[in-house]
Amino acid sequence: MSSEPTMRIITQDTVGGPEVLYLTQAPRPAPLPTEVLVRVRSAGVNPVDWKTRQGGGMAAVLGDPPFSVGWDVSGVVEEVGFGVHTLKAGDEVYGMPWFPRQAGAYGEYVTAPSRHFARKPAALDHDHAAAVPLAALTAWQCLVDAAHVEAGQRVLIHAAAGGVGHFAVQFAKHLGAQVIGTARAAKHDWLRSLGADELVDYTQERFEEAVRDVDVVIDLVGDEHDATSTRSLRTLRSGGTLIAVPSGASPELMETARAQGVRASGFLVEPDGAALARIGGLVDEGAVSVEVEDVLPLAEAAEAHRRGEEGRTRGKLVLRVAS
Repeated sequence: MSSEPTMRIITQDTVGGPEVLYLTQAPRPAPLPTEVLVRVRSAGVNPVDWKTRQGGGMAAVLGDPPFSVGWDVSGVVEEVGFGVHTLKAGDEVYGMPWFPRQAGAYGEYVTAPSRHFARKPAALDHDHAAAVPLAALTAWQCLVDAAHVEAGQRVLIHAAAGGVGHFAVQFAKHLGAQVIGTARAAKHDWLRSLGADELVDYTQERFEEAVRDVDVVIDLVGDEHDATSTRSLRTLRSGGTLIAVPSGASPELMETARAQGVRASGFLVEPDGAALARIGGLVDEGAVSVEVEDVLPLAEAAEAHRRGEEGRTRGKLVLRVAS
């Protein structure tokens, strides 16, 4: 009988609806040189998780099932591999390991390069810290690395009340931008409290008729939903930039943008421990808040996916892996 240590993990043997997710036992990983073993306390739930579960998202990277989704982690370093100098056993960390390759964040342990992690913000518990990495890095890298947002610019953020959106509002404001968001009216007061200067209820008016002279659009909806990216081009001033996140920038979108004197670009987030350290500093300073709508136990991962796919979440949903 094997004495190999095991762990609980959510996995799937086929692509499909939330019901394909199930809880099972798997071998506990061990860190290679330059890696750390992290005992996961909480795992964030993101749209890429359920898109991958369905056979889209990062399924092409992961290959055929069985595989395990999930990339947002907050936990405690259990063991460090040879060559790790930035972290030690007992450190509380958060990160987005391995994206877009499999990380298995919906499990009790993960291993990854130490620099895929940063120390957890002291102001956050593990549930809230787990809501940060993928969403916050997406927002940060879109605004800072892809769009090069500067103080005084006008930035339009679609789905401003979502996981990525509520970070993008705060980061854009931190960078000195004038922030415009699209969201249902019920979320406008909250978004104003995060720093939004103007808000458009997309259920009541066409945003491209209400907004003009924007320098940057962060589109977290995509062209597959009512041609949101293409319509957004009309809001940009000459030389402006559209960052199309969920569906990327198709050749048709990029050509339409060029014809209108603006730029359209796709985007994919990548692990960045240094940026997470900076984001954690903003959180600890009180400059950025983290919205968690609900925390569910690991065994209810399918329910978390069902709720997330409804598209009405304020901020993030989180799975509690260990108490």
